[in-house]
Amino acid sequence: MKLLSLERELKENAYPGRGIVIGRSEDGTKAVTAYFIMGRSSNSRNRIFVEEGEGIRTQAFDPSKLEDPSLIIYAPVRVLGNMTIVTNGDQTDTVYDGMEKGMTFEQSLRSREFEPDGPNYTPRISGVMHVENGKLDYAVSILKSNNGNPDSCNRYTFSYEQPAAGEGHFIHTYMHDGNPLPSFEGEPKLVKISGSIDEFTEMLWTSLNEENKVSLFVRYIDIASGTYETRIVNKNH
Repeated sequence: MKLLSLERELKENAYPGRGIVIGRSEDGTKAVTAYFIMGRSSNSRNRIFVEEGEGIRTQAFDPSKLEDPSLIIYAPVRVLGNMTIVTNGDQTDTVYDGMEKGMTFEQSLRSREFEPDGPNYTPRISGVMHVENGKLDYAVSILKSNNGNPDSCNRYTFSYEQPAAGEGHFIHTYMHDGNPLPSFEGEPKLVKISGSIDEFTEMLWTSLNEENKVSLFVRYIDIASGTYETRIVNKNH
């Protein structure tokens, strides 16, 4: 699989929607994850990320302008022991609850499917990173409609063990802008991960479409110790 430039992938796509990146830092010592949200409607754009416990939550920037909270207010990131869960919806809680009961990542998502926002039927994208005993592995999932048919849910899980330094995987909800918005297709993209947490955060934020970007979360977890650093960037502040 060709190693892609994450910067180019973002700069050349005005509307990838929501995106998850998971991988390993260039020096091999950190587990890396990023999650971003974009918006076309005023309701989608009226959001910020705020820290909540070891994770984050979306919040209305201007509560008076909040229309429908059902698909835009959720906890994208939660931490369960040595696992960091990142998703684009309230399935973060579904994964957390399932894995807490001993279910696998894939089993936990069996009760969920794509979002009920026809005609887009936005895919639910999810990731889980497992950092333990100086080792990193992760998995990425996508639940999507069958070419826009809401009667059929296609489920894909991709697992990555001992990822190489400087490499990660990127999955996003939409192939590009459109009406209806076309769901992501294929495997998560193999992308290069480089730089410190601040350099990586800066690259992601400046590469996202200026008009459509809303918020960005980045975390670097030290694989040896489990300690982490977090960056949050909000367009509304």
